[in-house]
Amino acid sequence: MTARWLVGLDVDGTIILQDETMSPGVPEAVARVRDAGHVVTIATGRSWMATERWVDALEITPEFVVCSNGAVTMRRVADGWDRWHVEVFDPRVVLSLLTDRLPEAHYMVELESGQRLFTGEMDDWTLDGGRQVTLEELGAQPVSRVVVVSPGHDEEDFHELVADAGLNEVSYAIGWTAWLDIAPQGVDKGTALARVHTELGINGAQVFVAGDGRNDIGMFGWSLGIGGRAVAMGQAPTEVKDAAGEVTADVAEGGLARALDTLLVHPGAPQVEAGE
Repeated sequence: MTARWLVGLDVDGTIILQDETMSPGVPEAVARVRDAGHVVTIATGRSWMATERWVDALEITPEFVVCSNGAVTMRRVADGWDRWHVEVFDPRVVLSLLTDRLPEAHYMVELESGQRLFTGEMDDWTLDGGRQVTLEELGAQPVSRVVVVSPGHDEEDFHELVADAGLNEVSYAIGWTAWLDIAPQGVDKGTALARVHTELGINGAQVFVAGDGRNDIGMFGWSLGIGGRAVAMGQAPTEVKDAAGEVTADVAEGGLARALDTLLVHPGAPQVEAGE
């Protein structure tokens, strides 16, 4: 067979639709790429607890999976999975800045162990095994991420909030359900995939990543920088498309499946130029 590809896929808005059903053709396309001997993995903003089900649903067996926007990388071991690499930071300054501006918001942190501490229940969070705490307890330990959900605020509000609060010591991303996800400075999906790529020893030109959000820009830049491919979904914001090397169809139209099939037909050829 030809050289193996490392294929890193975002989940929300790329693999799945907003109702958490699969994008058309994705399971079949992933199976074709997997069966051709390529390494298919996930690179998501979700926690591991909310990610593992998609590894199983896609029937892929990667050695590594990137979670929490790159702050957590899981590694497959004999009896399950290990938290192979975890980045943490002190959340107290960030929480102070945010709670001053969004006192009614709900907050969640993920500890190095993977446990989640939260101030209020939110339907979108996977909180099994989590613990509700006070704001003071929330910042008592180093964390791999801080998540903020504020009903009534949209993505533009979060962008203004980040600028106003001066959040320049941490990396942040805004999910498609308009929550703010804050990771350690300099950490994103690209930094985590770079570590995985080195560990696997795959050629730099044999990297393919796909996503639809601002939290995918880092992995787009990393992949393109080493000669790989970066595909933005058709519904992605303009700045995300501009950061990618290619643009495919919307998630509802099976855009990921179309992009994955190019690995089997013309593996080195882009399918659509960014901006078209």
